Amino acid sequence: MILRSLATMLALAAPALASAATGHSCEAQWHASWASSQKEPDQADTGIAAKLRDATLRQTVRLSGGGARLRIHLSNLIGTAPLAIDSVHLALAEASGSARVRAGSDHTLSFGGRTQVTIPAGADYVSDPIAFPVPDRTTLSISLHLPQAPSGVTGHPGSRTSSYIAAGNHSADAALAGERVQHWYFLSGVDVAGCGGTIVALGDSITDGHGATTDGDDRWTDVLAMRLPLGGGLSIVNQGIGGNRVLRDGLGPNALARLDRDVLAQPGVRSLIVLEGVNDLGVLTRDHPVPEAEHTALVADLEQGYRQIVARAHDRGIKVIGATILPFGGSAYYHPGAPGEADRVAINRWIRSAGVFDAVVDFDAVMRDPSRPERLAPAFDSGDGLHPSPAGYAKMGQAVPIALFQ
Repeated sequence: MILRSLATMLALAAPALASAATGHSCEAQWHASWASSQKEPDQADTGIAAKLRDATLRQTVRLSGGGARLRIHLSNLIGTAPLAIDSVHLALAEASGSARVRAGSDHTLSFGGRTQVTIPAGADYVSDPIAFPVPDRTTLSISLHLPQAPSGVTGHPGSRTSSYIAAGNHSADAALAGERVQHWYFLSGVDVAGCGGTIVALGDSITDGHGATTDGDDRWTDVLAMRLPLGGGLSIVNQGIGGNRVLRDGLGPNALARLDRDVLAQPGVRSLIVLEGVNDLGVLTRDHPVPEAEHTALVADLEQGYRQIVARAHDRGIKVIGATILPFGGSAYYHPGAPGEADRVAINRWIRSAGVFDAVVDFDAVMRDPSRPERLAPAFDSGDGLHPSPAGYAKMGQAVPIALFQ
């Protein structure tokens, strides 16, 4: 354990040592300040491709850390043909989910010096850097004009943030009048340049923020972002997908399948928080009971899955923090019984004691009902027995020790 921790510390220190040795300043280094996991549209998104033909899409994102320069990532992960975007504008938003931008803040973004970009099917493109100094916790507005309907719509359904679609090219307009949707499309990341690093939260709908306030920025990761020292250079990005599982695909690809894209490929990652597993446990018995051997096998397979995540992150010098699985005994969707609760207890015991993770955040301990530990405490329950309320997310965000990242 001591040797592994020392090796991790040396790996984390290596970039800084290399920078000092070559005379390069960390002020020129990129790290992710906002990101979202990309996937195919959900069932409620039927007809979205047609709406995006000759249309402007305006989206807002809240950065966790600021910097002197910015760049954005656009994704055509789901597309089956090249994605054409002929105008991309960056501005300061009036507020999260606002269709208005602050006067005088609009800038045109380019890709390789061109204001138009065509992104190949399955690819992710990064914009040219732009001098756009912003402090921590700045809300940006990013507007795209698509001349043609996309062949496949890449995005993130669980934005908990309003976006707007308007016919025609209005990407430079101060205000956009259009259809309001609660999705992000094509926008997969925003990086900032400067001395610092990124924390990635890898998770399911509890990390994605199901039950959080639309346009309220009150997911547990938002609460944690507000606690990071101002000007300290640390950022946190939320890579949660509703319904996500460690081992099997659900509403999106399983955690192990998306680890490279959503975690390891993010620039400047120093730490990873893993809160995954409740859907693996819940799906096992959602439709019918299963033999004890299947419970035993799932617990063992989850442990192996966590080991794989940790091993691959350690190869990149990333510190991995395991989070215990929240109670879900009151869930009418999963209606877990005693065997399922025993699985959760066993996994949480392993997370706490196996020594695989570099540190542990015990969300189970702070979120459970003391009189019925298989359930969320009523004050923290959104009402479905599975997802926290805004008060619950606040409790989670306050439960993560900042010292883990310093």
